[in-house]
Amino acid sequence: MTGGYEVRNSFFKGCIAPKDITHIRQQGEPREKCLVFEGFMDYLSFLTLRMRNCPTMPDLDRQDYVILNSTANVSKALDVMSPYERIHCMLDNDKAGYEATRDIELEYSYRVRDFSLNYRGYSDLNDYLCGRKQERKNAASQVQETKQETGQRADPRQKRGRGI
Repeated sequence: MTGGYEVRNSFFKGCIAPKDITHIRQQGEPREKCLVFEGFMDYLSFLTLRMRNCPTMPDLDRQDYVILNSTANVSKALDVMSPYERIHCMLDNDKAGYEATRDIELEYSYRVRDFSLNYRGYSDLNDYLCGRKQERKNAASQVQETKQETGQRADPRQKRGRGI
């Protein structure tokens, strides 16, 4: 909506400002339902999963889509969501994702459903598609946090030479 870009490859993930929401509306009659994603990769993962699970009738055009591109953009998306009777949140399984879902629920109450439970145990829909469990990531970060709290180095220096 404002001209920013998402940039991602195997070495870098970032954005070129300004960052805004993406609203994908279907042609024809207004839709009753919209699906809300935190990032564009989650939206693409949803499309992939839908095509994989329902190849003959994926029904990708039965709803509209809102991609936040950051949970900081929830307030920008609230007005866009107002005409929808059903709002399905497919946000990340982390504090920011839960808070964003809660903010949407506070605004639209009964119209909102949290679908993150469908990929519980995974950080987000993309990790679910790729089969990367959340526990693996959390275990590594917990070890690093524990080491930082106790003053240990997270990555011990390599010894050079023979030493004494």
